Amino acid sequence: MKVSIIGGGPGGLYFALLAKKQWPRWDITVCERNRADDTFGFGVVFSDETLGAFREYDRPSYESIRRSFAYWGDVDVVYKGRVLRCGGNGFCGCSRVTLLKLLQERCRELGVKMRFRTEAGVEDFPDSDLIVAADGINSGVRERHRGHFKPSVDLRPNKFTWLGSTRPLDAFKYFFKETERGVLLAHCYQYEKDASTWVIETNADTWERLGFGDMDESRMLRSLEEAFGEELGGHKLIANRSLWRNFPTIRNATWVMGNVVLVGDAKATAHFSIGSGTKLAMEDAIALFDALREEGGVKPALSRYDAQRREDVEKTQHAADVSLAWFENMRRYWGMDPLQFAFGVMTRSKQITYENVRLRDPRFLEDVTRWFASTVRAQGFDVDVSNPPAPMFMPFALRGMRLENRVVVSPMDQYMAADGVPNDWHLVHLASRAIGGAGLVFVEMTCPSPEARISPGCTGLWTEAQAQAWKRIVDFCHAHSRAKLCMQLGHSGRKGSTQLGWERMDYPLESGNWDLVAPSPLPYHPESQTPREMTRADMDKIRDDFVRSARYADAAGFDMIELHMAHGYLLSSFISPLTNLRKDEYGGPIENRLRYPLEVFRAVRAVWPEDKPTSVRVSATDWAPGGLSEDDLLALARAFKEAGADLIDVSTGQVVPHQKPVYGRMYQTPFSDKIRNEIGIATMAVGNITSADQVNTIVASGRADLVALARAHLADPYFTLRAAAWYQHSGQFWPQPYLTGRDQAYRLAVRDREEWTAGRLATKPPSHEVKDEQAKDERARKSAGGSGKKAA
Repeated sequence: MKVSIIGGGPGGLYFALLAKKQWPRWDITVCERNRADDTFGFGVVFSDETLGAFREYDRPSYESIRRSFAYWGDVDVVYKGRVLRCGGNGFCGCSRVTLLKLLQERCRELGVKMRFRTEAGVEDFPDSDLIVAADGINSGVRERHRGHFKPSVDLRPNKFTWLGSTRPLDAFKYFFKETERGVLLAHCYQYEKDASTWVIETNADTWERLGFGDMDESRMLRSLEEAFGEELGGHKLIANRSLWRNFPTIRNATWVMGNVVLVGDAKATAHFSIGSGTKLAMEDAIALFDALREEGGVKPALSRYDAQRREDVEKTQHAADVSLAWFENMRRYWGMDPLQFAFGVMTRSKQITYENVRLRDPRFLEDVTRWFASTVRAQGFDVDVSNPPAPMFMPFALRGMRLENRVVVSPMDQYMAADGVPNDWHLVHLASRAIGGAGLVFVEMTCPSPEARISPGCTGLWTEAQAQAWKRIVDFCHAHSRAKLCMQLGHSGRKGSTQLGWERMDYPLESGNWDLVAPSPLPYHPESQTPREMTRADMDKIRDDFVRSARYADAAGFDMIELHMAHGYLLSSFISPLTNLRKDEYGGPIENRLRYPLEVFRAVRAVWPEDKPTSVRVSATDWAPGGLSEDDLLALARAFKEAGADLIDVSTGQVVPHQKPVYGRMYQTPFSDKIRNEIGIATMAVGNITSADQVNTIVASGRADLVALARAHLADPYFTLRAAAWYQHSGQFWPQPYLTGRDQAYRLAVRDREEWTAGRLATKPPSHEVKDEQAKDERARKSAGGSGKKAA
């Protein structure tokens, strides 16, 4: 088979050597536009996992590479004069030029042809069976065939430049530097003896104020050397075509065009803050090689590569997007205590969590947890700072409501009510979760009138009978648990009069429909009912309905009340520009769109007891073009804070059916983070949060104050009690009939945690083995030098 590779970077070279080793008779040629030793940047970074793959797939190149690597296990966050060190991170760095030379040497050894200073395109290889486009971030192949690959480029706002230095480093270091004109950040790591990479990053405003746009390279170096003088310790910065750039996040609709396939940065990019493009390119090479080996033919192999590798790449890109967003918004966190700030840096991409940090560096995690406990103790809670519970078990207060822990049962529609009256199903459903240990239990969205219901099965609170039924449930939960109960009130708006959740959700009833109202006469689906545009009289009636329900909720004994202003229901429909097309004082700019939701909130707050908290649930984004903007979101949060809201319950989407959410672990948490740390109001994070580990990570890093879980509680009402056993938290309340079960759970959890920890530490990280091997090499060289013999 004839294989032509366009691009002689690490990805193209590594695929060439793997393929040639496996199929020696293949005719493989690499064409590179630059000279053999031309390269941007200085060093590259690989993780333990990637090192292990290199060792598995080609031991000779791995052995050559490992002798040239610098290794470190520590990450230092240098912030406001403090050095916060987290150990146990297995990474290694290598000179990019050295890596290229080693891969080129291995390719020559195997018989791969290499042509440098050769421009090439797909049309130059009409007789090739496979063409691999590994021509980098500015891929000519991708750009000449844009119509097929359909690339998209998201040019990020921060500015960065890639520099080097002779300053030796004993850890990966983040130097956060505050200047009178803004914050600068240096991402730094050693890649060989007396050589380190320094990636300088800042936001566009700081870059402009510091005048970097008007500086030539020498002036820029002097300016940065002055800014980072203490960190450089007398060493200089070195440039290598070190232009200021904006990072482009590149995606392609497809990576395959006939027998042509994209790899590396030509295919997709991921921000440098979670690793190098070199790492991803070489992993692409492995994935493409595996696909060819397993499928045999080119066409099925490329199809397999595009399908299977895409999932891994998209996960990496998602983590990179979250990571880069943290650095783009680092000013948001500038007021944090250094320990929380450092923990936020370590966990920013969601790939590293609270428990993962424990495995890496228990002492660092203990320091973070003790600090967090001290802040809770300072708020008047009796917390043992010397031996604190995990963050999820730290108490929290909103007005006069004091929660035992930070775990919340999300409001989940059950569609089991008759005429709005909750029944035994709701008693069992809610009481079991309260007994299960959660600090706060939300009831499902409950409607203030019959016509406000989503479906005939929705609960209501417009009659005395409904209030008494709710009181029965609340009293039981208060009597047998320490959970607090929150009533969530909402009006369905244009999404009402629909089928039950397990039928055709959001589609109209087949019969028995009732009239709908909304800010604008827009049906949810084309086949949905068209709502009537609300009049001022409608607004008055619905506002008064909410007030009546709030009075009933207080009489029923609820500890907290929330107004549902998310997911495209009535109040949400006023807020979103996609669903509010009014031309009067209730439509147009965000201030007008908030006018009626704020009116309803203020009316409810006025009748709700002063010592009981209120919250609002919002859709922080519509996940659709033309929807709620970031500025709108901040204006919304600020307005409700000023109106007296104690908490923002931060959800997203479900406003329009053509939404395109970006799903992932804890995918809505960044919106909670934004509101909490920019507006300064307590928030609750929701959305694909599934584990106690994630709850701890979110709370300890300051991304939210409370964490709500839905499906996790459907599967396990006793989620919190199980977590208490896992963390050996003796302060968690268990009902007396369950105490013997508690004792057994705590005993078994000790064994389970030991087995879990042992399983994760069983395999010695490759970088540590490589360090051992490198040390042996060094001893051998010294021994040979002392005896006059040449080292093997």
